[in-house]
Amino acid sequence: MEQVDNSIILKSQDDIYIMLDEIVKKWDSGWWDRFYSDLNRPVPFFRCIPDENLDEYVRDKIFRPGKILDIGCGMGRNAIYLAKCGFLVDAIDFSKISILRAKEYSKEVHVHVNFICDSIFNFTIVPNSYDYIYDSGCLHHLKPHRRIQYLKIVSCLLKPGGYFGLTCFNTKGAVPLSDYAVYQEGSMNGGMGYTEQKLKTILVDYFEILEFRQMKEIKNGALFGENFLWTVLMRRKES
Repeated sequence: MEQVDNSIILKSQDDIYIMLDEIVKKWDSGWWDRFYSDLNRPVPFFRCIPDENLDEYVRDKIFRPGKILDIGCGMGRNAIYLAKCGFLVDAIDFSKISILRAKEYSKEVHVHVNFICDSIFNFTIVPNSYDYIYDSGCLHHLKPHRRIQYLKIVSCLLKPGGYFGLTCFNTKGAVPLSDYAVYQEGSMNGGMGYTEQKLKTILVDYFEILEFRQMKEIKNGALFGENFLWTVLMRRKES
């Protein structure tokens, strides 16, 4: 962006992204640092246990030991599980506090995960880098204009035939706002609640959808499961 005569001039697509970022209320890294600073709250994903659908992919040998990227890894619960199962794991989150806690947990259980404190939009893109990519709760916090960029990044990072696993809010988990309403209201109200039709419409341009279901609800078990989330298993679509 350039500023001339006290006016901001849009000169690139990145400038448009930045402008739209500013229009919608931010849930930035500082907000998430504060969120992860208080572990006494009853937040279900504060327990270091993996998603039930991810465990299913591994047990059913859909995900076999290989190179995997965990996007929005939080305190590392899925990344640590995958490392225990023999995967080579990169895990990224832009919250310094969550990454610090993730590193502490991984040391406690004696597994290695390459934890990265950064935004996926700043991540160095090396095409065809990963056998698998997993996202547990990142997509539903992305503003619509960033969601397009995000899906292109995921598709580019995956190897041909690579798998993408996803969990995100359904309409029980968050309000099903239209994309236009996000910018009209200037807020995502804590996340996007997706209908089945909307989520499939967004994903189908980039991925072959292999399984789409509601997450199984699990209370006080060894796996994380909440029925206000969708789980989606996909394969990279070849052009």
